[in-house]
Amino acid sequence: MINDIRALLTRHLPGYEVQSIARLGEGWDNVVHEVNGELIIRRSREADPARRSELTRREADLLTVVTELSTLPVPELIFADVEAGVLAYVKLPGLPLSEHPVAEPERLAATLGAFVSRLHRAPVEKMEKMVPRDTDSLMTWRQHAERDYREIAEQIPAALHCVVEDFLDRALPAEPQIVAFCHNDLGSEHLLVDVEANTVTGVIDWSDAAIADPVYDLALIYRDLGPKIFDLTLAHYEGHCDDTDRERAVFYARCSLLEDIAYGVCTGARRYAEAGLAHFARTFT
Repeated sequence: MINDIRALLTRHLPGYEVQSIARLGEGWDNVVHEVNGELIIRRSREADPARRSELTRREADLLTVVTELSTLPVPELIFADVEAGVLAYVKLPGLPLSEHPVAEPERLAATLGAFVSRLHRAPVEKMEKMVPRDTDSLMTWRQHAERDYREIAEQIPAALHCVVEDFLDRALPAEPQIVAFCHNDLGSEHLLVDVEANTVTGVIDWSDAAIADPVYDLALIYRDLGPKIFDLTLAHYEGHCDDTDRERAVFYARCSLLEDIAYGVCTGARRYAEAGLAHFARTFT
């Protein structure tokens, strides 16, 4: 992998001197390395070459548009190697919120509310030329959550089993009535922060961006930052979010939490499982 990165940089940035390459980590879709403390190299984990090229080209095009749309810094593309499934961009300042919590998370709410509002106002007809629709039914969401729960039940404190099972037995929330352009994976691992200043410094990983239920972006704020920050973010959100939407946001938050824990347990990516379990009682009660 290191030699592949060196070869890519030689091809796309001739004369650029590589002094260090450090693996930053990996997620569901990508493996990420840092070069010289200033460049980020992100390689797709998609095995199918045609699909990998399509996804990489799409995200490269999307980043150009999102740079003008976003109220927060997003990755500035240096090059895209679509055949290799690689994007290279300037490293944004800040640290992942998932690993570096801030002392006063409530101060993030206004920024997040404005950011999500701006995304959700983007013209759908323009954005869906670059991103797919992601509109699974809530029944599908629950089926996946039931599967994930079966896989991780032993990891969850026994006292909370009845809480999860009650959630899975409830009537489904109402299906969404609108769609919007969404980041669609706005978890805390994709929010960069200046810990000392208590500010958001950037939003990364747009590979899952889609035309989707706008409530889902808000739901991941509920999952990762909690109900209080979710409510404060809503106070600064300019889109529609009534009691029905809030119910659906909590539904998504709980389903995605089960999904993250199952991913961490099944793949060995323990940080997902540990973060999910740490937020479990808060999300389900």
